[in-house]
Amino acid sequence: MDESAQFLQSVEDFILRRSWSATRFGREIAGDPQFVFDLREGRAPRADTRQRIVEAMNNVPERQEQPPLRIGVAGLGTVGAALVAMLDEGSGDLTRKHGRTLQVTSVAARSRSRDRGIDISGYEWHDDPVALARADNVDLFVELIGGEDGPALAAVRAALDAGKPVVTANKALLAKHGVELARRAEETGAYIGFEAAVAGGIPVIKTLREGLGAATVERVYGIMNGTCNYILTRMGKEDISFADCLKDAQALGYAEADPTFDIEGFDTAHKLAILSCLCFEYEIAADDIFVEGITAITQADIKVAADLGYKIKLLGIARRSGDGVEQRIHPTLVPKSSAIAMVDNVLNAVVLETDHVSELVLAGPGAGGSATAASVLADILDIARGHNVPPLGVPTAELLPFRKAPIRSHEGGYYIRLSVRDVPGALASITTRLGECSISLESVIQRPDLVAEADVTNGEKTRTVVLITDETLEASVREALSRVADDGFTSGSPQVIRIETF
Repeated sequence: MDESAQFLQSVEDFILRRSWSATRFGREIAGDPQFVFDLREGRAPRADTRQRIVEAMNNVPERQEQPPLRIGVAGLGTVGAALVAMLDEGSGDLTRKHGRTLQVTSVAARSRSRDRGIDISGYEWHDDPVALARADNVDLFVELIGGEDGPALAAVRAALDAGKPVVTANKALLAKHGVELARRAEETGAYIGFEAAVAGGIPVIKTLREGLGAATVERVYGIMNGTCNYILTRMGKEDISFADCLKDAQALGYAEADPTFDIEGFDTAHKLAILSCLCFEYEIAADDIFVEGITAITQADIKVAADLGYKIKLLGIARRSGDGVEQRIHPTLVPKSSAIAMVDNVLNAVVLETDHVSELVLAGPGAGGSATAASVLADILDIARGHNVPPLGVPTAELLPFRKAPIRSHEGGYYIRLSVRDVPGALASITTRLGECSISLESVIQRPDLVAEADVTNGEKTRTVVLITDETLEASVREALSRVADDGFTSGSPQVIRIETF
């Protein structure tokens, strides 16, 4: 190896050993940001330049190696197994890039013998996740058990009380106990990372806690449940009922055997409650959210929405007003041209509207083992670097007590689907009742392909009528529909879907 090749190798070894970039070496050692790039292309410096750079490299002290960060993982389901595999397969690269070895030392799960596609024989096994959280050979505790109480809560409390940082993907736990856990972390100097708890692989938590600077969030909304988005997307693209789409989602593993938590909107509610806290600096209040799922959505709704230039999405929406914080989960008609309408299948998206940035859209995979595990790993890497910010964006003492703004104050247009008795004067009566409540109509739609089932109560024929209102108050819509029902010209429950013009 000639002198030039030896010199290049010494430079590359220096960069690798200290995890420097080529640009940093050029700027700090050679005095030229392009130096290493030129060297790699064969442009060798003069002997005196090489000598000067070698002396400069020798004067840089060796990096002080940090002890390994010993990790305990409780829960070895899809996400836990993917995380362990990532840490095992990428250990060398992660150590080189971040200057600290990440080492799984202990694990806990329900079954020791289950085949998870990873080798866990080299890790200390714990039947009790609380014991794992307290173990002397664990510096960082990862909770992937799930559940808002029980072992997950007990283990996280144990780790925080011992001053150990915690990383979790458990949205239900945070929605119920997030403020308490953040307070414990502050008292012991620990840290809680929960990027994976909201929107899987999308870095929305880090964006809110660290990436917005002095910007103030005015509204946050988004698609936060892949199961619902998959169902609504399939219904929109194919002539398939809600029930059939749900069966397909279950067969593909997108929906649980009991899908209630997803399709009724509760999963989205937990995520929205966490986002609201970070956006508006109010305490988490998952129980103060208006929640409406997608089980009542029919092909009639999908088709009419499409004809009008809309898609139906299950959205979580939160905004701050003079009355407090409004939080709501419900199906929503959104313009096909909007960014949120283009997020289909199992993808998620979160949109932040701030005083500095009119609309910041974060989109990507909202679930799945690899995507969620990648977010868990991102939190682990932050901890390995010594990163520490208030878990909920500000110290818990600065969080305001939650004040609920009434959902009925929501203003906007509405889609209303009614099953109307096929008798003279029925439609005139309905429009009169809406007029009495100061509701003006943008359009009234009757379509032959949507009509017409026999009324199960009295055998009378009905017509499907869709009303699109101009902007109005929700309280006015509810009052008008109550009067319409009292007149007896409709059967069944009305379908009411809010229209947003993002």
